[in-house]
Amino acid sequence: MKDLLSLAPEVEQALAQGAPVVALESTIITHGMPYPQNLEVARNVEATVREAGAIPATIAIIAGRIHVGLDDAALENLAATPGSEVMKLSRADLAVCLALGKTGATTVAATMICAALAGIRVFATGGIGGVHRGAEQSFDISADLQELARTPVTVVAAGAKAILDLPKTLEVLETLGVPVIAYGQDELPAFWSRQSGLAAPLRMDDPAQIAASARLRAALGLAGGQLVANPIPPEAEIPREVMIPFVERALSEAEAQGIAAKSVTPFLLQRIFELTEGRSLEANIALVLNNARLAARIAAAMI
Repeated sequence: MKDLLSLAPEVEQALAQGAPVVALESTIITHGMPYPQNLEVARNVEATVREAGAIPATIAIIAGRIHVGLDDAALENLAATPGSEVMKLSRADLAVCLALGKTGATTVAATMICAALAGIRVFATGGIGGVHRGAEQSFDISADLQELARTPVTVVAAGAKAILDLPKTLEVLETLGVPVIAYGQDELPAFWSRQSGLAAPLRMDDPAQIAASARLRAALGLAGGQLVANPIPPEAEIPREVMIPFVERALSEAEAQGIAAKSVTPFLLQRIFELTEGRSLEANIALVLNNARLAARIAAAMI
């Protein structure tokens, strides 16, 4: 792995000393928002992790090597690179990117894989992928769900993205044996909204309990990680009854235009951004920062 894995000095030192480290994905930087806003958000997320007592480790593939932790120059270079020049990586194409010596941004699944290789046990993101609407015909199901079932990383997210089929996503996670833990409430959050209309399978109110659960899964020999569904702060949320019409309209437009596969999610998020007049992006940034804070607290409790 020494030929493939590059740890930033502060990340390597923190791991060697048993200090808390939080993994961060890079797709939100390269494919989530325009430059320079993406750089500002990436810096703010890392600063939030530090303020909460952990070391941030943004993960990306650069010139055929897995970089766990980026210095500011590398972060700026990645943010300034057009998304069309950066591979969007999941489990299926991670090794291909390395073999070709290319640059790639890690999705939830790829970030989990790289974090586990580095020995990082907690990862903060915005929302996970899941079962897409109409999956009974398209079979479009995110690799994130299988990754949660096999890779021992606790993922802190604001639930699955609300453009997905949330009931089916929850069913698949249950089938795969993934603990879905709502933080501080009984209802599953729905990304931009605190409520989804779905009861959460599990609830925990203390980061130390979540950390203990991860340790006990390992002690029991249970494969996979945990999904911690952390609701967006009340002041930043877009209520479910407001978001649903926007989501439904964006989905109808995607179907009418024949947009499918990997193009669906970027199209829907952009269209919802337009329909909400930018409010969805503001909420997205707020929930990512909120997840970073909780992830740092969980990582500290794992020490």
